[in-house]
Amino acid sequence: MTELTQGHPIASLVEENGEELSFRVHRSAYRSPEVFQAETSRIWGHTWLYLGHETEIPKPGDFRTRTLGGRPLIFCRDSSGEIQVFLNACTHRGTVLCRFSEGNTKFFQCFYHAWAFSNSGDLAALPGDDAYADVDGFRERMRLRSVPRIASHEGFVFIAFDPGVPDLLTHLGKAAHYMSLTARIGPAGMETVPGVQLYSVKGNWKLAVENAMDGYHFAPTHNTFVGYLRETGFAVTDDDQYAYDLGGGHGLLILTGHNGRIGMVWEPRFGETERERTVAKREEMVDRLGSELAAEIADASRILFVFPNLLLFDLEALTIRQLEPVAPDRTDVRAWQFVEADEPAEVRALRIKTMVSFVGPGGLATPDDIEAYEAVQRGIEATADSADPRFDWSDMSRGMANEREGNQGRSIDEGAMRSFWRHWASVAGRD
Repeated sequence: MTELTQGHPIASLVEENGEELSFRVHRSAYRSPEVFQAETSRIWGHTWLYLGHETEIPKPGDFRTRTLGGRPLIFCRDSSGEIQVFLNACTHRGTVLCRFSEGNTKFFQCFYHAWAFSNSGDLAALPGDDAYADVDGFRERMRLRSVPRIASHEGFVFIAFDPGVPDLLTHLGKAAHYMSLTARIGPAGMETVPGVQLYSVKGNWKLAVENAMDGYHFAPTHNTFVGYLRETGFAVTDDDQYAYDLGGGHGLLILTGHNGRIGMVWEPRFGETERERTVAKREEMVDRLGSELAAEIADASRILFVFPNLLLFDLEALTIRQLEPVAPDRTDVRAWQFVEADEPAEVRALRIKTMVSFVGPGGLATPDDIEAYEAVQRGIEATADSADPRFDWSDMSRGMANEREGNQGRSIDEGAMRSFWRHWASVAGRD
């Protein structure tokens, strides 16, 4: 008998009591195969998913392959320059069509029977086509299968496997504004740096969301990094840092005292040359965008979560992170560096160096974070099938009293996690 059939349907895995100011999540939400299957169907199968950025495929013929919701995909720009997203499966017998992670091509050819398809999806070569009576009609029916919905906002490309989802901007809601802020940093636009960081985590995908929306862990978990910053002369503080519920499961942390930002907020480790450039960069932004918008973009770091699989870390450097759940206890993470187009080579080098020092997979933060949520995944097994069922819950009530008083939630509280879990329960728990 599984956990859910023992009296814990998905909708009841999140419990909130406003009078007692309590909020808790049943730990089977992180480990149950039934919950994972429901998420794959009800969330990944019926909402917009972040696929990639347009600048990953800048030239006609460029392609990338990746998996979303367990489905292999081809993300490409066809020969006419249009973005296409196909299921990575030959329409003949279902063989994975493209077996390269990236490249540039006019045609995708199946190794099994040598069927070939153009990068716009047409069946271009059909060996032994005389065996098909209606060859032209057959070719049309056997085009590559496009995903039902493709849309982009500020170059961020999303797809949906459900043709009936609302339009993308409706899904993004208030999160769209913060994506637009990110896209307007550079006068010549923004672009991804070639290459992707790909790593697997032995933990549930929702723990990655919690970790990103949890300012409470910053000082104790990343004490090595905090100590390093203080030694370099940067004053680290949790004051005046807040969390926002953007609706639809999206969340935002605004952080003003955790770190500097290349070109925005100077700190001593960036060096004197970058200090001068930061002043000039602010002047350029004010001239281009006006003082109010320039200040909104530049004065604070942000961590933005777009439900269910996109994280934007606008910290020392800017990182796009994509979550791909593989199993209840495993998540694949892809990360790209997002930079100003046409910035000087020395600034790009500083940006990359700074990124890898903290949010890179070998930096001072990400290994800490991975160990933290892998440790949670290991720990929740300890209370499974507990003799006392009260032990098998995780508490997320920090800051509820402050919220009830009408105050803005702090980044060191757990309000952003609560907003995520409320939306998760409404979507994953629906019939």
